[in-house]
Amino acid sequence: MTGAADTLAWLADGARSAPTTEAVLAELCERLTAAGLSLARVGVFVRTLHPNSIGRRFVRRPGQPVEITDGDFELLQDEEYLRSPGAVVQRKGKAIRRRLCDPNSPMDFPVLAEFKAAGVTDYFASPLIFTDGTTHVATWSTERAGGFSASDMQTLEAVVPSLARVAEIRSLRRVMVTLLDTYIGHQSGERILAGRIRRGDTEAIRAVIWLSDLRGFTALADRLPGPTVIALLNRYYDCQIPAILARGGEVLKLMGDGLLAIFPVAGEEAAATVCAAALEAAREARAQIAALRDPVGDGSVDRLRFGLALHIGELLYGNIGGGNRLDFTCIGPMVNLAARLERLSAELGRSVLVSADFARYRPARLTPLGDFALRGFAQRSQVFGLPEEAAESIA
Repeated sequence: MTGAADTLAWLADGARSAPTTEAVLAELCERLTAAGLSLARVGVFVRTLHPNSIGRRFVRRPGQPVEITDGDFELLQDEEYLRSPGAVVQRKGKAIRRRLCDPNSPMDFPVLAEFKAAGVTDYFASPLIFTDGTTHVATWSTERAGGFSASDMQTLEAVVPSLARVAEIRSLRRVMVTLLDTYIGHQSGERILAGRIRRGDTEAIRAVIWLSDLRGFTALADRLPGPTVIALLNRYYDCQIPAILARGGEVLKLMGDGLLAIFPVAGEEAAATVCAAALEAAREARAQIAALRDPVGDGSVDRLRFGLALHIGELLYGNIGGGNRLDFTCIGPMVNLAARLERLSAELGRSVLVSADFARYRPARLTPLGDFALRGFAQRSQVFGLPEEAAESIA
C-alpha cells in the first residue's frame, strides 16, 4: 500500500483480499489514503436486478464502517435524486467535477451547497461503465485545502476503470444470487451455485412440507380482470411467504394459487423444533388471510379461504426436467400425501390439516379428526387439525 500503482495492481487482481463489496470500498479508501489522497467521503452506486430495489449505495467516511443503502423504485420519481450529480452522471455517462473551494465554481446542484457547508472543498463524480454498456457512479470528495491536486485527479481517473471491473464482477455475483433466491429459494440457489445442475442430481432430505391452495380461485380468475387476479394473488402470498421465511422455511414453487415450501430438518433431535416453527407459520398465515376483508375490492368476496397441509418425512430434493430445462424441486410419496391432505381440508371445512407423522411432534396443540382414506394410499391416514378451528366451517 505504498502508492497508487499498488492500488491499481490490487484492483487489476480482482481485489481478492476483500471478501465483500463493502470490504472492497473500505480497503480501496485505505490504500488511496496511504498513497497520499485525502478523502472525506467516497460513494459507489450500482444499479441492480432486485424485486424491491433499483440499486445499492456504498458510502465510506474516514474512521467509519461502510454504509449500505438500498434504493427503492420510488427513487426514480424523486426530484431531489434526479437532480443530483450522481443521477446526471448515470444518465449522461460523463464525469462531473466541482472545486467548491473556488468561489467561481458552479453551484448547479442543490446538494453542492450542503457539501460546501460541511467543509468539502472538491467533489468529483465519475461514471463506472460496465462491459454491458450500463453506467453506474462513483463519487469522491475531499476537505483538503485547495481540493484535489492534479496528481490526485490522475490517480482517481486511473482507478475508476479498474474499480468498474471489480464492481461489475461483484455486482454480477449478487444479481445471480438475488435472482436464484427470488425465483427458486435461497437453499436451492446455493445448491445450484455449488454445481448441482445436472438432471437427476438429487439428494434425500428430511423436511416438513407445506402445501397450500386458495379455495375458489378458478371461479375468481374466471370473472375478474387479469390485473386484479395478480393483485389478489400477491396479497394472498404476502400472508404466507414472510411467515414461512421468517421461520427457516424455503418456498420452492408458486403454482398459480398453490404454494409448495419445505422446512429442512437437520437430525431427529431438531424435528420437534422445526414442526413447531412450521405450525407457528401456519397459524400466522391463517390469521393474516382471515384478516383480508374485501380482498378483491368490489365487495363481492368477504374473505379468502385457503387449505394448507403439513407433513414431515423424507423426500428427494434436486433436479428433474428434460433437455436443458430443469426444475429444482422435491418429489416423493410425502409430497403426494400432503397434496391429498390439502384437498381433504376443503371437505372437512378446515384451513389447516396435519399428518400423524407431523402431529406426533406437536400432540398438545393439535386435535385428532379421525382416520381417512386418501386416494392412492393403501392405508387410512390419521389426520389432525387446529383446536381453534373446531367450530369453524370454511369450506
